[in-house]
Amino acid sequence: MAEMKNVLVTGADGFIGSHLTEMLLAEGYHVRALSQYNSFNNWGWLEGIQHPELEVVSGDVRDAHFCKCITEGIEIVFHLAALIAIPYSYVAPDSYVDTNVKGTLNICQAAKEHGVKRVLVTSTSEVYGTACYVPIDEKHPKQPQSPYSATKISADAIAMSFYNTFNLPLVIVRPFNTYGPRQSARAIIPTIITQIANGATQIKLGDLTPTRDFNFVKDTCRGFIQLSTCDAAIGQEVNVCSNDEISMRDTLEMIADIMQVKVDFVEDEQRIRPKGSEVFRLWGDNSKIKSLTGFQSEYDIRRGLTETIHWFTDKENLKNYKANIYNV
Repeated sequence: MAEMKNVLVTGADGFIGSHLTEMLLAEGYHVRALSQYNSFNNWGWLEGIQHPELEVVSGDVRDAHFCKCITEGIEIVFHLAALIAIPYSYVAPDSYVDTNVKGTLNICQAAKEHGVKRVLVTSTSEVYGTACYVPIDEKHPKQPQSPYSATKISADAIAMSFYNTFNLPLVIVRPFNTYGPRQSARAIIPTIITQIANGATQIKLGDLTPTRDFNFVKDTCRGFIQLSTCDAAIGQEVNVCSNDEISMRDTLEMIADIMQVKVDFVEDEQRIRPKGSEVFRLWGDNSKIKSLTGFQSEYDIRRGLTETIHWFTDKENLKNYKANIYNV
């Protein structure tokens, strides 16, 4: 049996991070999982995950010394810790710089000092902005259409500078729109499902014309793990996407069809992005990750939505969401 690998997942208490942690544990890794410190000692979505090879630590990537401590003895770092809500970045951009840019710098510096064998830095399709051409490959121009996307562009640049300057073996992993169980209600798919599950027939949403390349969370996590073992991916920016797109309106209609309800759409002004900030089209090209790892999406949109709806409509899960309040 191969020697167990020690890995660190930052942002492990979040949506994608908790799923990635579970998948890594299932594949035989020892996972040091970072949960953001809070006085309640709440581990977010890590609560309820029990495994002998799970080591939960609480802290903050904004602290450089702490990052050095948690990377000691680690072979692979999956860096997912970030502030990601676009609307909140309009009102608190300084906090996004601290967490997304400085946090990535701290992780890269710590990984360099400890000789970590691989660093996976999480980017986002938002760095591309509205598509200049489709499908969007990794050479597409970067367009900072929100403070959030600006900080992620900056974080990617900081990380890549450590590869170019110090030969830090890293990969920029760029997921397109991930969805699935545990996602925040600020995202369109959970907000539709939770409103319907709570009996609403008029669904409050923003603009329904934009398109997105939606990816079920388990596919996104498989992309991370496959890239972590691919030497040819070092120094690369790599999309993790389905190579398809669907409009917000068609997404709403598919969810309503799966849930067997009839609903009307009501435009909610507070959910509308500023004119220059809305990303109107995202359709990713996944040819690079396919050529590097053989990656294939296992979930089409309907299968993924069905599994997501099943999770959200469980009363124990639904009670964690305030469907009648817009979550910035």
